[in-house]
Amino acid sequence: MNPTFQAVKNASLTLTDISNDEINSILNDVADAAIASKQHIISENAKDLKRMDPANPMYDRLKLTDARIEGIAADTRNVSKLPSPLGRVLKHHILPNGLELTRISVPFGVIGIVYEARPNVTFDVFALCLKAGSACVLKGGKDADDSNRAIVGLIKDVLRKHNVDEHIIELLPPTHEATGEMLHANGFVDIVIPRGSKRLIDFVRKEASVPVIETGAGVCHAYFDKAGDLEKGTRIVNNAKTRRVSVCNALDCLIIHEDRLNDLPELCNPLAESKVKIYADQPALLALKGKYPDSLLHPIDNDDEAYDTEYQDYAMGIKTVTDLGQALKHIRMHGSGHSECIISEDDEATATFLRQVDAACVYSNAPTSFTDGAQFGLGAEIGISTQKLHARGPMALEEITTYKWIIKGNGQVRPK
Repeated sequence: MNPTFQAVKNASLTLTDISNDEINSILNDVADAAIASKQHIISENAKDLKRMDPANPMYDRLKLTDARIEGIAADTRNVSKLPSPLGRVLKHHILPNGLELTRISVPFGVIGIVYEARPNVTFDVFALCLKAGSACVLKGGKDADDSNRAIVGLIKDVLRKHNVDEHIIELLPPTHEATGEMLHANGFVDIVIPRGSKRLIDFVRKEASVPVIETGAGVCHAYFDKAGDLEKGTRIVNNAKTRRVSVCNALDCLIIHEDRLNDLPELCNPLAESKVKIYADQPALLALKGKYPDSLLHPIDNDDEAYDTEYQDYAMGIKTVTDLGQALKHIRMHGSGHSECIISEDDEATATFLRQVDAACVYSNAPTSFTDGAQFGLGAEIGISTQKLHARGPMALEEITTYKWIIKGNGQVRPK
């Protein structure tokens, strides 16, 4: 086994001796160091950017700027201000025999993260894991390796100044072999969380012998109902699709009630300014023909391919339905359990949608772009869980802890 895993495991055991005040001090010093080292981080990030085509939607996720580093530092400070998620009493009762049972929140221990071209994740994961009392092993993509190494180096400098074991964070080489080692580091890594494309998440889920929490992959829908407000819908669809196209909460498919096809050109009008490619079914195609740029308008040739795609680009599908039931069926068939929304002024239709859609986050009259730990008031996030075991939706401090039972007795024994 790679000695790095043993070093991280050993370091994780020292975290129980670090007070919450000391953790907060470390996080604030990391934020200060990020600001002080902005130019170094940006210069290392420039090496990564040079290797990527600027036309690639991932380029924006990879890019670090003064403003983004300021934002990262602010997020790190915000985590320091949050209450500790550890030692919370989750359940307490006394049995008839006098045994006192208490269930309390505790760290996982070592959390492994596999992620792609998002160097901000390096800061986020460290801050959340430290606050939640866990060490972290990071396996970033080769696209962001120079950025990640600069950031981890900065964090380790701060840890040394605080006399804290620097192995509580380690960055593995950006190789497939390193991913494989992490996924089979049983006894050393307690849980692995993949962040990235559906292909990455599927690979981790199928390959890992270490427990996995699935996150990230999002095929997100917005259903514009028969009773939808056009002004609201236009703003919601545009924001969900174009705010940041490469993130997992971006809109991938607009579902529209057939009675509102005449409003489709106005609904999509702002998308043309961002040059969003639209893959439309026949009714939607006819409604948009001549009213949306021809170069951006494409017929759907393969329903499954068009509707199962997480575009992560300036592109989306459109599906026409005859009623709410068809919209719900389409989401069941093609959704990924991430985020879905309905745009409607019909309370009954809205209630049905919110009740029947099986996803981590379900919205009415608001865009899926809000699916984010910071937006939910959680400080930051380690990922968006799309599964149903342990955690679902934005995973922040509470979601990256587990629990144990404390049982106190006074000599009781169990009857034979």
